[in-house]
Amino acid sequence: MTEPQHPEEGLLTIRPVAWYRGLLPEKFGLPRQSGLVPDLAGRVEMAEGFRQREALRGLEGFSHVWLVWGFSRNHTWSTTVRPPRLGGNTRLGVFATRSPFRPNPLGLSLVELEKVVWDGPHGPELQVKGADLMDGTPIYDIKPYVPYADARPEARSGFAQGADGTLEVQCPPDLLARLPEDQRAALLGVLAQDPRPHYQNDPDRIYGMAFGEWNVKFQVEQGMVRVIGLEKG
Repeated sequence: MTEPQHPEEGLLTIRPVAWYRGLLPEKFGLPRQSGLVPDLAGRVEMAEGFRQREALRGLEGFSHVWLVWGFSRNHTWSTTVRPPRLGGNTRLGVFATRSPFRPNPLGLSLVELEKVVWDGPHGPELQVKGADLMDGTPIYDIKPYVPYADARPEARSGFAQGADGTLEVQCPPDLLARLPEDQRAALLGVLAQDPRPHYQNDPDRIYGMAFGEWNVKFQVEQGMVRVIGLEKG
C-alpha cells in the first residue's frame, strides 16, 4: 500500500465533546498516570452540542471509562524524549513513552466512573475519580472500559515496571482541617506521588502547588513530604 499522495489525505479535524473540571489547574502536581490517586475527584462536563442524554445512555452500567483528551499546552514534539522514570538521562523514542510531547498531542486515561449526573446546571455530566488531567483539559472521546478486552495482566511493561514508590506525607491537622473533608485524601494522595521533577532533590527548597482554590506549600526530605502552608489563593 502506498502513502497518500495528497497532503490533506488522512488528516482529521476533531473538536472537544467535553471538558474536564478538576482540582489541579497546573501541570505541577498532576499524577503521572491515571489511577495513581484514586481519591482525586473531578467532572467531565459535556460541551455544547453534546449535552444530549441519549449520547450517554447505558454508560451508567460501566464502572470505568477511557477518556481520549488533548495536551492543550504542548505544541512541539521530538523523536526522542527523556522519561522521568529513567532519571531524565536516557533517551527513548517518543512512541515508546507516554511523553506529552507527541506529533499529535493526544492522551488516554482510564478513570473510575462514580456517577452520571443527568440533571443540573452542567448536566448531563460524569463524576469521575483518578484522572491525571488539568482543569480545563479538552476531552475528545469517551469510551467504556470492558475488562474482557481491555485487561491484559500478562502484558510486558518495558522500562515502566510497576509504579514508583510513594512518599509519606506529614500535614498538621489544623492545616488539613482547612480543606473540605472530601478533598483531604486527594491532596494527601497527590503529595504522596511526589509532584517534584525527578531531578529536584533539595531538602531546603519550598515548593508551591495549586490545589483547587488553595495554595499548598511543602518540603521534601528523606522520603517525607511536610506540608508547611495551606492558604486560599
